[in-house]
Amino acid sequence: MSGHDHYFTAQPASPVELRTLTVELAGRRVEVQTAGGVFSPDHVDLGTQVLLRTAPPPPPAGDLLDLGCGWGPVTIALALASPEARVWAVDVNERALDLVRRNAAALGLDHVTAALPDDVPADVRFTTIRSNPPIRIGKEPLHALLRRWLPRRAPGGDAHLVVGKNLGADSLQRWLADELGPATVVERTASAKGFRVLQVRDA
Repeated sequence: MSGHDHYFTAQPASPVELRTLTVELAGRRVEVQTAGGVFSPDHVDLGTQVLLRTAPPPPPAGDLLDLGCGWGPVTIALALASPEARVWAVDVNERALDLVRRNAAALGLDHVTAALPDDVPADVRFTTIRSNPPIRIGKEPLHALLRRWLPRRAPGGDAHLVVGKNLGADSLQRWLADELGPATVVERTASAKGFRVLQVRDA
């Protein structure tokens, strides 16, 4: 499997492919299952760590979205922090979605729904979107992804995206501001370890 195949599709992992990690999410040490064929299968990657550490606590209720969920560190953190919310884990990779379902079930997080993009009902609006987006898929697919999901924020809802500075965080911030227009504010809220965290909110 080549380096970027984890952004697209892989079949659910077989039992022999599963590996167990112990990680800290939302202030708790939890045991999760991962597998090759997804993004950062051996640890919580640095960008996601920056996002989880610097973004504000998620809303306690409503629909929360982890866009490009991988094996689920952001999803699990959202679900642990907001047990009354409905947490959506969205990815195009069936293996990633299967891992999220396994991990949510093992942790008793029955308010998590892992879904392909087209399986999220069109009328769902998100009180927050959290994402370590797949920058390496290329500019046009990335822009299409963000055009699709960022406008689905609920009124007053926000989004927090973590992007590597050397992968174009500053130019993405400018593009988002132009694309979303004057009714939306796009600002850098954190910068750490070579990553920027961008917040998108209503003006």
